[in-house]
Amino acid sequence: MNNELKQSGENVRQKSDKIVEVKNVTKVFDGITVVDDVNLSIRRGEFITLLGPSGCGKTTLLRMIAGFEIPTSGKIFLEHRDVTELPPHKRSINTVFQKYALFPHLNVYKNIAFGLKLKKLPNGFKTDKRGEFVLDKNGNKIELTRKFTKDEIEEKVTRALRLVGLEAYGHRDVTSLSGGQQQRVAIARALVCEPKVLLLDEPLGALDLKMRKDMQIELKDMHKNLGITFIYVTHDQEEALTMSDNVVVINSGAIQQYGSPKKIYDEPSNAFVADFIGESNILSGVMKSDFNVNFCGTDFKCLDKGFEKNEKVDLVIRPEDIGIAVGGKGQLEGRVTQSIFKGTYYEMNVDVGDYEFTVQNTTEFNPGSSVSLTVNPDGIHIMKKLLTANEYKTELDGENSVKIGGGSFEFVNAEGLEKGDKVTARVDFDKVELTDDESDGIIGGNVVQTLYKGSYYQVQVYTDDDDYIYVDTADEWDLNDRVGILIKPENIVVARREEEAGDDTANGDALSAEDEMAATADSDREEAEEIES
Repeated sequence: MNNELKQSGENVRQKSDKIVEVKNVTKVFDGITVVDDVNLSIRRGEFITLLGPSGCGKTTLLRMIAGFEIPTSGKIFLEHRDVTELPPHKRSINTVFQKYALFPHLNVYKNIAFGLKLKKLPNGFKTDKRGEFVLDKNGNKIELTRKFTKDEIEEKVTRALRLVGLEAYGHRDVTSLSGGQQQRVAIARALVCEPKVLLLDEPLGALDLKMRKDMQIELKDMHKNLGITFIYVTHDQEEALTMSDNVVVINSGAIQQYGSPKKIYDEPSNAFVADFIGESNILSGVMKSDFNVNFCGTDFKCLDKGFEKNEKVDLVIRPEDIGIAVGGKGQLEGRVTQSIFKGTYYEMNVDVGDYEFTVQNTTEFNPGSSVSLTVNPDGIHIMKKLLTANEYKTELDGENSVKIGGGSFEFVNAEGLEKGDKVTARVDFDKVELTDDESDGIIGGNVVQTLYKGSYYQVQVYTDDDDYIYVDTADEWDLNDRVGILIKPENIVVARREEEAGDDTANGDALSAEDEMAATADSDREEAEEIES
């Protein structure tokens, strides 16, 4: 009995053992922060997915774990050993690339065997004629190495081919294979050297839809059979939800949320996660009391509590959680503006005046139909608003001007502040104006995110000074739109602050939502680890 308990405890310890740890890692390219102070722990044997839009920093983070990039700051640990500056070939990590990187002049067998032919194995220690160990100049024993024998290579390659279902393809030219078969060869080549961690950088991106879905199941089965750690990078939400034990949602170089696929989908931590993971209706509302929220001018029952009375909140309702019926029988009345057949259901847009809902149902209501909408309490998920205003640690560059995002903005100086004073500048999201012509603004930037919230859009602008400004506007802006930014003097609230050690506020750096999002992600990760234990 004691042996059984001991073995059970050992299994739990191994499962909860952190094989990869990323601590306070930042990566800066040409003055632009691509990965921003990321902390992440990955357990042994876990299938974890780094999920986010193009350019969010997920591949850069993967490359730093692999050793192809060195962090600007922070540390990376593999099995509790600091490998931050260790080259890739000295890490027990292999990578499957999106473009496969197969050798076209070698057949399938030789492609898979390539790494084995280069790998060196420990082979005891060097001894002299008397059988005593030979020491180097530092007094350490000199380790001997050997290469795999031909028979060992054949055994391992054959097993790898069997694992990916290509036993009969060893002699084939890789250029004669389909995309899915080439992907299997790339996976076999990465697995044959028996890494402790397998990194997969959008490996299914070049495959067609059906083949991609088949490979998702195959990868999940491979992971289950092998038991090694998979770190998977993708921008495809369905891939992440289908295959992963846990998902890390990344945006703008920062972790937004960490958790199981179900938790990420059912309980998004903020509006970005809700919008990025699946179809969503994202609205602004007011918590009237515990379990009671108001939006679109109507009170709804919900399952959330712990908010302040009349606190402004964001909320998400999935399209499949909205009931739709003929008019006069629901909580909200509206008109169908669009209906699209999606195979197993109809996706309809319903305008209720304050918001246009996306609704999914197996019954179609034609455009122009008057309908009623209902939402059950468990279909409403309430989220705290991370921020309602932009805040900047900065300084005055004139008696009546303050630095924000690399530009100089005039403000109303009611406190007698002087040039050079260290201050905090605050601007509400709805007090920032965007212009079509950037020359009409004080500073310029690119639209990197836009969220529809019913009566307005929340737009995130990445400025030329590597900063973010959030804007609530009635106008719809497209991603990558080039805009100018204006703020009226009376809409900038400036307050004196004490200078802190190491303070660098030359350009007015934002106290952005990323800090609060990172704290939320840390909390999610700790909760997931506690549940797993």
